[in-house]
Amino acid sequence: MTKLWVERTGTRRYTGRSSRGAQVLIGSEGVDGVFTPGELLKIALAACSGMSGDAALASRLGDGYPATIQVSGSADRQQERYPLLEETLEVDLSALGDSEKQRLLTVVRRAVDQVCTVGRTLRAGTEVRFEIKGQDGR
Repeated sequence: MTKLWVERTGTRRYTGRSSRGAQVLIGSEGVDGVFTPGELLKIALAACSGMSGDAALASRLGDGYPATIQVSGSADRQQERYPLLEETLEVDLSALGDSEKQRLLTVVRRAVDQVCTVGRTLRAGTEVRFEIKGQDGR
């Protein structure tokens, strides 16, 4: 299992890391060159949706098909949560007939609904446990 962690690199700035060598810069909205935690949540959702529908789209459009998934949602600052996240898959389906297009869209929606772990977790909710350990391990 991949180990994930963040390291503080400055005031409200962190670097997210994985044991596979990946990293992402995280910080406040006013800091250039970083993602906010909320932006990372949205990107994770869009990437998960894209990856979930990828096989179906590639099988009909070819492995090199271009696609973009736009994702948005404003935070409710009173509740400190995102009440609505909206995704839009932008992909050229002009080479398909109407019935082929509808079948493909149905398959992609079903794949996203069934295997996008991020989306399924957000829709169902999840338990989060947070603990604090000092340098002495307590």
